[in-house]
Amino acid sequence: MSELTYETLLVEKHGPVARLVMNRPEKLNTFSTALRREMLSAVNALNADPDLRVIVLAGAGRAFSAGADLADGFEGDPAHRGPMTEHMLKSEYKPSILGITDSPKLWIAEVSGPAAGIGSAYMMACDLVVMAKGSYLYQAFAAIGLIPDGGATWQLLRALGRKRAFEVIVGGERLYAERCLELGLCNRVVDEGEETQAALEWAAELAKKAPLAVQFSKKALSMAADLNFGEMISQEAAMQNICIASEDSTEGVTAFFEKRPAVFKGR
Repeated sequence: MSELTYETLLVEKHGPVARLVMNRPEKLNTFSTALRREMLSAVNALNADPDLRVIVLAGAGRAFSAGADLADGFEGDPAHRGPMTEHMLKSEYKPSILGITDSPKLWIAEVSGPAAGIGSAYMMACDLVVMAKGSYLYQAFAAIGLIPDGGATWQLLRALGRKRAFEVIVGGERLYAERCLELGLCNRVVDEGEETQAALEWAAELAKKAPLAVQFSKKALSMAADLNFGEMISQEAAMQNICIASEDSTEGVTAFFEKRPAVFKGR
């Protein structure tokens, strides 16, 4: 795959791991028109790269992302903002967020500083989250007369339950890293300045796992949110059928009996 270059993003390759960095540090990585569109392009390109197994999503400087850039596209007639925003959410944000949640690869959010507004939606869309101690998740919408978007309501409801999710949404409370860990909104909290190393080391470790098992485990968890217990057993059985017939499954069993690390190839 050719090297990816963007105006508002940086892409680093570390073997089977890529690090995708939102690169508008002077604007706290708020989403401009360019960042929205380049994010969709980058997500699609990284998902399609057969050499990658894990992608780390991060922000340059002192923020993961402070949300939408309110200075970009909000000038002009206020009557036009509603239809424009709806179109933007459906045509630009939605496909890139779904590109993360529906990806066969693992996505890890590496969070420094604020993950606010639509930035929090990208954080929560990732499969796993590493946060620096001073970082926080913030639903900034109520303060400017808006509701959460980018699937944030769906994510918060399933993570927190209805009453706690509603409190977070309307109360405008900043949920700092340790609180996010308690609530199940992140997986690991590390000292500030150590989040990049922690995320990349974890990504490298996870990249050694069987890709098909990772892909179908991710898919199964997503489906389990909407199916009943009996239906989920049947779906697991169908996916297990694929996994157990794979070369990776044979390799895993062989490596177990030979007492050596398995080398998985994703087939």
